[in-house]
Amino acid sequence: MAYFENVDKVVYEGPASENPLAFKFYNPEEKVGDKTMEEHLRFSVAYWHTFVGDGADPFGVGTAIRPWNRYSGMDLAKARVEAAFELFDKLNIPFFCFHDVDIAPEGATLKETYQNLDTIVDMIEEYMKTSKTKLLWNTANLFTHPRFVHGAATSCNADVFAYAAAKVKKGLEIAKRLGAENYVFWGGREGYETLLNTNMKLELDNLARFLHMAVDYAKEIGFDGQFLIEPKPKEPTKHQYDFDVATALAFLQTYGLKDYFKFNIEANHATLAGHTFEHELRVARIHGMLGSVDANQGDPLLGWDTDEFPTDLYSTTLAMYEILQNGGLGKGGLNFDAKVRRGSFEPEDLFYAHIAGMDSFAIGLKVAYRLIEDRVFESVVEERYKSYTEGIGRDIIDGKADFHTLEAYALNLRDISNRSGRQERLKTLLNQYLLEVCVAR
Repeated sequence: MAYFENVDKVVYEGPASENPLAFKFYNPEEKVGDKTMEEHLRFSVAYWHTFVGDGADPFGVGTAIRPWNRYSGMDLAKARVEAAFELFDKLNIPFFCFHDVDIAPEGATLKETYQNLDTIVDMIEEYMKTSKTKLLWNTANLFTHPRFVHGAATSCNADVFAYAAAKVKKGLEIAKRLGAENYVFWGGREGYETLLNTNMKLELDNLARFLHMAVDYAKEIGFDGQFLIEPKPKEPTKHQYDFDVATALAFLQTYGLKDYFKFNIEANHATLAGHTFEHELRVARIHGMLGSVDANQGDPLLGWDTDEFPTDLYSTTLAMYEILQNGGLGKGGLNFDAKVRRGSFEPEDLFYAHIAGMDSFAIGLKVAYRLIEDRVFESVVEERYKSYTEGIGRDIIDGKADFHTLEAYALNLRDISNRSGRQERLKTLLNQYLLEVCVAR
């Protein structure tokens, strides 16, 4: 059956189109450099928000009208698969992502949960045989059920640690079976509320043990997808062990895990950590750790994870600047970990939202590519740090300087002359490039 009868296949019609169900800037076949837009952007649909989310918030029940909600239990899970592949096809989307509990309900026992997962994975596998849409990544939900009240791999209860390990083991088997290009670890409750009852060293050690076990099992079954850590601050625990890229990177380095993981960076998580999206991307990139992206945005007036579809063109441009400088995302992609607003409750709104996000990143891609091609910021940065290419600066870089030689040099300095950073001029240039792309016909 059709779940989106009012929507035809969404195609590129260009900026002049007045069709709300058409792409204005995202043309999957258009070349930007030596890759098509589809190859650069590697868009993905988030199963949990798009097919499971109901529009509920802390102050109200769900509002979403979904054709598949007349079903329940396993029938509902099967209907969601049907609706998912219809949406994938109509959006011509190359990837999707899911948590285990998104695709199948938990049973009374872990064995029953496995059976439910196997049934739905069988169905997904059949749909994938005739669909272009592949699995970007999957993961285990280790945060919703009350058993994870004290965490999963960092729980004070060894039984919970074992249960979480079993769920990840199954998740890796599903990833292998469905050809997932990555597997994500998001520590939804891997943190603490108070140090008064917390053995932080044990919790961190156990988290590392858990991840090493995952690495070992992936090798055992021949799963060669990229492992990703998704940093997130504050929610839901007060002190998350994966607060931001820098914190998580220090953890991976400390426990000998850096070679096995990269980061899946979410825009809204970056802002909750007090950073910009591009800051987190930059920190990951310069350490060779940028793996994938959860593409969304937050609301600066709200202090929680609002997971809005990305429409901020400055953010998408600066994000794509980092991604292009990274040489792309490799096995990763741009996953729309985003949900329609509570008031956007009709089925068609799912398409309007994805179109908005895809067009926004298409603009960001084209602007970022032109900025890099014209070396707009590179030239400025090179000139700004020119003093390190010669003289005492070159000695510092080459390791020839020490405090004695630097003091001797400084004692002979009469005046130190700095130059303007011209931040406002650079923002004007960014505006100029954005407008040139957006008004092009």
